[in-house]
Amino acid sequence: MTYTHLTQAERYQVEILLKAGHKQNVIARLMERDKSCISRELRRNRGQRGYRPKQAHTLARTRKQACANGPRVDAKTWELVEEKLKMNG
Repeated sequence: MTYTHLTQAERYQVEILLKAGHKQNVIARLMERDKSCISRELRRNRGQRGYRPKQAHTLARTRKQACANGPRVDAKTWELVEEKLKMNG
């Protein structure tokens, strides 16, 4: 099984199923996800007011951008580098 991040729609589905009283393992089965995926999602993104999918999605995107494997050089810098290489080549 390969790992894919939860989509915003899936995060809303998690919220609905939680509010309906389903346990994490049931949510995972219904969404065809591993139970650890749902557990991690709730642990990382549960705030003082509970699980909020919009906030969870924003937090996940922020973490992804800040990670070590994220883009380190912006597009404008790459354009400048390519331009300079063409001038010297």
